[in-house]
Amino acid sequence: MTIHIVKLCVGAETIDDLASWQAQRLAAQQARKEKSQIAHTTFQSPKRQEELLDGGSLYWVIKGVIQVRQRLIGFDTGHKDDGSACCLLLLDPELVPVRPVKRRPFQGWRYLSAEDAPADLGSASKAQALAAMPPNMRRELADLGLL
Repeated sequence: MTIHIVKLCVGAETIDDLASWQAQRLAAQQARKEKSQIAHTTFQSPKRQEELLDGGSLYWVIKGVIQVRQRLIGFDTGHKDDGSACCLLLLDPELVPVRPVKRRPFQGWRYLSAEDAPADLGSASKAQALAAMPPNMRRELADLGLL
């Protein structure tokens, strides 16, 4: 049974911000001759890894709205900048815009059932048009149930 993770994308204003940060991290890894992978560090290791790897994704909350997802492709152990141990959530590089859903702030990450996960936007042109909208407009349209 597939499940997902939902996580706040702290500091990002848009999906493009997230994409830019990830591209910068990949470029830095390549410059250091390290293995290139997109990974998000988290203190807690998910206990339901098998279900997450059965088609699960990490859904990013940007500015109070779930806006995009990345497929989970694995888990690893790593270290944060301060040397403390952490879990690495390994992510597919493709950012898939999803139907915007408002989400209240929370700490860490949460499991998200497949039934509660927002649907993908579908066509590339529709996703690009939505991604090009100002974040406040997307949030207001989602609040009104129009997205």
